[in-house]
Amino acid sequence: MTDARTQLIELISAEAVFHGDFTLTSGKKATYYIDLRRLSLDHRAAPLIGRVMLDLIADVPDIAAVGGLTMGADPIAAAVLHQGVAAGRPYDAFVVRKQPKDHGRGRQVEGPDLAGKRVLVLEDTSTTGGSPLAAIEALEKVGAEIAGVVVVVDRATGAREVIEAAGYPYRAAIALDDLGLAPQ
Repeated sequence: MTDARTQLIELISAEAVFHGDFTLTSGKKATYYIDLRRLSLDHRAAPLIGRVMLDLIADVPDIAAVGGLTMGADPIAAAVLHQGVAAGRPYDAFVVRKQPKDHGRGRQVEGPDLAGKRVLVLEDTSTTGGSPLAAIEALEKVGAEIAGVVVVVDRATGAREVIEAAGYPYRAAIALDDLGLAPQ
């Protein structure tokens, strides 16, 4: 386990795990909620997220860019972009809007031209797999080649199985047991 990963797990456990009664994206009830957005925009956690994600994707060849469905993926992609440059592994970043813009160029995927380029779809926490699949649909329309889906925290609620059943590799940096949590 890297020092960055250990530090990130400690921060998430201390500041982004909330206990109570919550309704997840899937509609299921849970007794805890992982609010990674609370940390993905935090000056302490963002560099750690970038380093941990860089370690996780180090063996994925020929990646040109990283990103995903706005808004959860945006700070993760920015962290990977910045830490990648610092580590001599320059990745571009992209943002996938939930819907194409209704003005200007009408784009749904913002950032560099991704046609013919290998990309990784990022997510902060996974629940159903719906957000990465929505991003993948938009990315494939612009000609991007999807190398896989990579998440910071896997909630163990079926996202991995949905993504892999759709034919895409799935990786997670942190599992529930890393956070001392049990699947629900």
